[in-house]
Amino acid sequence: MSHATYELKAEARERVGKGSSRELRRNGFIPAVIYGDKQAPLSIALSTNEVTKRIHAGGFMTTVATIVLNGEKISVLPKDYQLDPVRDFTMHVDFLRVSADSEVTVEVPVHFINEEKSGIKIGGVLNIVRHEVEMLVPANDIPEFITVDLDGFKIGDSIHISHVKLPKGAKPTITDRDFTIATIVAPAGGTTEEAAAE
Repeated sequence: MSHATYELKAEARERVGKGSSRELRRNGFIPAVIYGDKQAPLSIALSTNEVTKRIHAGGFMTTVATIVLNGEKISVLPKDYQLDPVRDFTMHVDFLRVSADSEVTVEVPVHFINEEKSGIKIGGVLNIVRHEVEMLVPANDIPEFITVDLDGFKIGDSIHISHVKLPKGAKPTITDRDFTIATIVAPAGGTTEEAAAE
């Protein structure tokens, strides 16, 4: 599971539109929408400070949150947020309702281990094709990252999704091919082994 769940207190938004959104932002709130689970979308307002703290803490898009609205608790997963391109503050957030048996699509970061036990040790270069893999995962068990073990891979090898031990219940959304996550390539000037042989 990714980061621990957290709560955000929300207020219902009666008015929607650009004017009311601007007024909300002036008063320290962010307009947001909760949708999904075959229910009508809910327009809410959240504290700008609280949401910004959560975004900067990392794992925002892969952590289930609880929105408290008029005493009701709603489990949600952030699906998207917009930042002001100039001033870098949060403008809007979209949340997806989730339940214990929901499956959600998320981008899961890729971490690499054992570089020193691969062709990288003799000068190979890790060429990362995918820094994140889109996966279908249980909403209540979203992996923080997937680990790619490079042990035994040589220069010229490609590391495919089939080489990765995936977390329980996690499935890649690309199912029609064994896609590449990274390759180990020779450096531009050749490897240290080749240099030693000359």
